[in-house]
Amino acid sequence: MENSRQASIKRNLAIRARVIQAVRRFFIDHDYLEVETPCRIPAPAPEAHIDAEAADNWYLHTSPELCMKRLLAAGYPRIFQVCRCFRSKERGRRHLPEMTLLEWYCAGHSYLDMMDQCEDLIRFTAKQTGLGNVIVYQDQSIDLKARWDRMTVAQAFDKFASMSMQSALASNRFDEVTAVEIEPHLGRTKPLFLYDYPVSSGALARLKPDDRSVAERFELYICGLELCNAFTELVDPAEQKIRFEHEQTVRRLSGKNVSPMPQKFLDALQYMPEAAGNALGIDRLVMLLADTNKIDDVVAFTPEEL
Repeated sequence: MENSRQASIKRNLAIRARVIQAVRRFFIDHDYLEVETPCRIPAPAPEAHIDAEAADNWYLHTSPELCMKRLLAAGYPRIFQVCRCFRSKERGRRHLPEMTLLEWYCAGHSYLDMMDQCEDLIRFTAKQTGLGNVIVYQDQSIDLKARWDRMTVAQAFDKFASMSMQSALASNRFDEVTAVEIEPHLGRTKPLFLYDYPVSSGALARLKPDDRSVAERFELYICGLELCNAFTELVDPAEQKIRFEHEQTVRRLSGKNVSPMPQKFLDALQYMPEAAGNALGIDRLVMLLADTNKIDDVVAFTPEEL
């Protein structure tokens, strides 16, 4: 037998298979339709800090979001997908340029409903993977059974950061301070939802009706590991176009490639119902359940091995 990395991660790949099987079982049991959408598209969602990989004058999708929302607009109220997604220049201990993403949408739900469902999904997946209500990650015991913590981004800055959220935004250091000073503290003993992001960090999310300075977006953290990104969907095509144009301007001023406006998505958005959506990194979830802090340990092949 070849003495390779692949031979050393058999346990982790078995966990990975059980995780994906459990995810499918969860959504099928909750009356979701599994869908497949193209991974090569003419125009991705313009986002300032996510770079799509070019593919013969089109792009490999960074997420299946635009096509899945068009299915919502066409009358599919509960859909999910497990697929490969591609993000240029993303490589690190927790990042791969080609990753596996779980994305799901539910008409009539808000980001608060999505938090509850996210709890149910991960508890179910941990159980189906052979773990109980308490998991151990990097010598830290995590209680999945108790109600998970929720904290606004502003509260997290006040508690953990060296400056306020507004100061970080004004100095263009929001992402840096969040990653370095806040994220390591999140979800240390039980999972934590970090929610209500500033408008500038929620290009496709609905603004909060009683506080339009923040978007109805959350991320889930367990032991400092970010697992998902979710929000109440923005369904106003005029506002969405303005948001996209802003993201394109930021990209242009940064010297980055600017992809075409996804006009067919904007055209469909007027028919989309109120809904919530969530994108969860399967690789990250397997890292958590396999108790490893390196994404290479949970994939069959890394880019460098090909």
